Amino acid sequence: MSTANKSIKPLVIVTRKLPNAVETRLCELFSTRLNVADAPMDTAQLAEAVRTATVLVPTVADRIDRAILAHAGPQLKLIANFGTGVDNIDLDTARNRGIVVTNTPGVLTEDTADMTMALILAVPRRLAEGTAMMKDTHTPWTGWAPTAMLGHRIWGKRLGIVGMGRIGQAVARRARAFGLQIHYHNRRRLPEAVEQAVDATYWESLDQMLMRMDIVSINCPHTPATFHLLSARRLKLLKPTAYLVNTARGEVIDENELARMIESGTIAGAGLDVFEHQPAVNPRLIASPRVVALPHMGSATHEGRIDMGEKVIINIKTFLDGHAPPDRVHAAMF
Repeated sequence: MSTANKSIKPLVIVTRKLPNAVETRLCELFSTRLNVADAPMDTAQLAEAVRTATVLVPTVADRIDRAILAHAGPQLKLIANFGTGVDNIDLDTARNRGIVVTNTPGVLTEDTADMTMALILAVPRRLAEGTAMMKDTHTPWTGWAPTAMLGHRIWGKRLGIVGMGRIGQAVARRARAFGLQIHYHNRRRLPEAVEQAVDATYWESLDQMLMRMDIVSINCPHTPATFHLLSARRLKLLKPTAYLVNTARGEVIDENELARMIESGTIAGAGLDVFEHQPAVNPRLIASPRVVALPHMGSATHEGRIDMGEKVIINIKTFLDGHAPPDRVHAAMF
């Protein structure tokens, strides 16, 4: 750990290595303790961080639960999460202890939507399998053949988007340009003008939508209400020719049931950027050639990470100046 020596207080503790430009600005503005080693903090280190910090800057991989917050000193007033999702933070406990929580919404929309669209293309067209074939030095590629590496076109297929927020809508815009028919399920129906922009069909019943889709994209946050939203029962509603794409949170899907269906061939394939127990990944999913698995890189762009850092800095500066931070999180939002 490294501390930028500043005479001013309060102390800002950052749990992981952030882009240099973000860390430099944090050190210029605040008394900042950085994690230059970039090793994830263990429970004892997180407990010490909340005990001493006035502002904690965790990432979505840091579990700031009730047990950790029990160690919080009275000076901890703000948790400025480096990430959009806040399922890593016990919001109720934070509120009860008078700790404000902020996140970084909006800046990762386009990057995550790009990756979602990449997986929508990659799985039906078997891109990962094709790449593996070309890199297999033991079995050289013998050339084009009429029936080799046949996949399925996506043009004209039905895409069901689960969660039509910023990212879901960005996915819909991209998918529409690729000739997909847009369907969606959301807590609330969108305004008619938004639906018309992408010619989207709304389904109040998630079950009814799932059984009719060719591709399903998960774009909702992980909350108690969305844990295993795609349960074993709902996964079985999918057509055996359907593909499932998840760039949201792994906990939204019953991963064991998905793995069973992949093995049995009762679902055509899956594109997964997130996993229920990450960094642990179900080995049955990794073993299947019909699964494209990525290491939670949907938002991993230089531009996106810088934008996230700027959001964190604005939230901290605004809060310490005595104003309401622009990206304050309330439990009711999720």
